[in-house]
Amino acid sequence: MDRFEVMRVLLAVVDAGSLSAGSRKLNAPLPSVSRKVAELERHLGANLIIRTSRNLQLTDAGRDYVESARKIMADLEETERRASGEYQTPRGILTITMPVEFGNRHVLPIALEFIDQHPDVSLNLLSLDRSVHLVSEQVDIAIRLGELADSSLYVVKAGQFRLLTCASPTYLKRFGLPLHPSELPNHDGIIFNNRRFFWTFDVEGEPTEAVPRNRIEVNTAANCVAAALSGVGIARLFDYQVPDELSSGTLVPILNEFAGRPKPIHIVYPRQGLLALKVRSFIDFALPRLRAVCSGENETREGSKHSSE
Repeated sequence: MDRFEVMRVLLAVVDAGSLSAGSRKLNAPLPSVSRKVAELERHLGANLIIRTSRNLQLTDAGRDYVESARKIMADLEETERRASGEYQTPRGILTITMPVEFGNRHVLPIALEFIDQHPDVSLNLLSLDRSVHLVSEQVDIAIRLGELADSSLYVVKAGQFRLLTCASPTYLKRFGLPLHPSELPNHDGIIFNNRRFFWTFDVEGEPTEAVPRNRIEVNTAANCVAAALSGVGIARLFDYQVPDELSSGTLVPILNEFAGRPKPIHIVYPRQGLLALKVRSFIDFALPRLRAVCSGENETREGSKHSSE
């Protein structure tokens, strides 16, 4: 029995939540995955997981084993990094997860510039609008938008973003400028994927919903921007989605005093032992570039554990 292999399989199954989900994650046949877990349990003489029709649960022995297995796999990975020289020069595969739209617009150009300057580094970019477990999925860095839940990962603040209300000058000239959210029901709106929560405003310190008439509904930010530019209605968009339109004046921000607080953008990474130079180099490279395009406080909590999973 290959103990490292069965550890890897068990961790994938536990993190995925079921044997079938683990087999998909590993791209391995379900019978093979189930057989390896059963083989490990026979070897240990203990049940590690309780299988149910919907998911699985760890036994007490399973929790202890999984915790130890994570440490062993992390130590193995660090040993391999040391042997390959990742601590002497930036090299190896750098895996980054990022939100789809923000990542494609702002992170991808930075990442491409980084590997152009570091020929020994290869990129594995994961554009995902979901939170990834960095350790179990072997991800080096995550770019995360919004507030973070407490955990044991390391965080660097890279900027901030806002949800804006905006319209084209053509629309405002035809229908007038709303001065208060309460006026929005008398205006036409572009509703993004029926996300009514986008239309919540800070009115005297209280969250207040004010939704315009549904003139058009869209399911992508690109369509929302195009519709707003056409003058069909008022839109709510994140500022990072329309920087050129705002700077050129083709879209005009309105109701700014009711917009609420900006939300943070973070670079998040796990750290066990020495930090691989490829990770440190990318963070140092990306921070000033992200801050240049995502205005915010230059606040860093480098070296302090905080949020993210």
